[in-house]
Amino acid sequence: MSQQQYPPQQPGWGGPQQPFGQPPFGPPPSKKAGAGKVIGLGCLGLVGLFVLIALIGGVAGGGSGSNGSKSTGDSKSVGDTKAGGSASEGDKKADSERKSGKKVVVFKVWGTAPVGALGPLNITYGSDSDNRDGTFKDGEFRATLPLDEDALYFDVTAQLQGSGDIHCSVTVGGKTKKAHAAGDYNICSAQLSAGMLGGWG
Repeated sequence: MSQQQYPPQQPGWGGPQQPFGQPPFGPPPSKKAGAGKVIGLGCLGLVGLFVLIALIGGVAGGGSGSNGSKSTGDSKSVGDTKAGGSASEGDKKADSERKSGKKVVVFKVWGTAPVGALGPLNITYGSDSDNRDGTFKDGEFRATLPLDEDALYFDVTAQLQGSGDIHCSVTVGGKTKKAHAAGDYNICSAQLSAGMLGGWG
């Protein structure tokens, strides 16, 4: 049986000695997470936040049609003509208000919308904080409201009551959003939203 050999003790060193063949130092300390990783994750989070804000702005900014309605982003002036082809008195009033410097929002619905089992065409218009009911008469509806600069959006919706073919639009400062709905109980819905950097579109 062989005995383990130890190095000779040095004079003046008291206490136990490390066994021969073992390192005199303990294990190296563990590494902590570097600041680079934390900063990298923080930057990624900020980029993700900006992307999310941009997506929300894009969704809110687009006019949306539902239940078969179709929305387009055509820009036309407030003086659009109705289905009959001539400008109405309301259009002339909106033009005079615009020329006088007052900013207004113009809401329109036009087309054919027979009274159904649930009654006449159901129209709602206004902003995110102010909704009103409208009346469809002689194939059209038109209303104006003063422009509220603090509003997030302005919209008009019109629901058919069993049949018909209608168009709707909302106009702010020369920008117009339009939509269309036909048949059944489909809804025409046009919306203009305030942009992230101001303005309407």
